[in-house]
Parts: sequence; structure tokens; C-alpha cells
Amino acid sequence: VQLQAFGGGLVQVGGSLRLSCAASGGTISSYVVGWFRRAPGKEREFVAVTPRRGDGTVYADSVKGRFAISRDSAENTVYLQMNSLKPENTAVYFCAFRGGEYPSTQAYGYDYWGQGTLVTVSS
Repeated sequence: VQLQAFGGGLVQVGGSLRLSCAASGGTISSYVVGWFRRAPGKEREFVAVTPRRGDGTVYADSVKGRFAISRDSAENTVYLQMNSLKPENTAVYFCAFRGGEYPSTQAYGYDYWGQGTLVTVSS
């Protein structure tokens, strides 16, 4: 499975961006999908995860109510809609897939990773 993340860019505080994670070599319905990020000088951290099925999406407390993860099976793409962006959201964002059912919030549990897309929020 190959993942391509894109949609990052420069946005002002309070703005919005939608990140995309396009999959090839596998269907998104077969995987748990997570989003993670690495801010400058910091460790990679969990952002959001959506299970294969059901309503078990989990968000990091810092993005809850502002970010939303969704799937488009026809496009075989997962999205991360980011609203009300803050400077502390500046980071490289990664999408990741894992097999099984458990919507893990831990990066080490994921099998496939996209290359990352940079989001910069300017104040």
C-alpha cells in the first residue's frame, strides 16, 4: 500500500485547510486510518484516527471540535479537515494505515505511512 498526503500550505490564524491522503495498492475500507504530526523540534504526535467502520473516530484533545477526519471510498482517499487553525498547529502532517480493527493512537502500531505534508499557520 502506498499513501500520498497532500494539501498542506501556508494559512493565516483562524483559517482552514483540508489535507488529503490518497491510497494506492489497497482500499481505505480495509484499514484503520490515522493522522499524526511532527512540529518543529518536537516528537511526532497523534492527531486523529478513524476505524474501518463504525463511529469510533478519536481526536487529540488539542484539535477536538476543530478537525474532522472523513473517508471517500470512491476516491480511495481520507481527508483531514482543519478549521480555526492556530500557530501551534504548524507541523508536518502524516497519514498512516494499520490493519486490524483497533483505532490506535500510537504511531508504532501503523504499517504504512505517507510522506507528510507541511502545514504552516502564520500569526
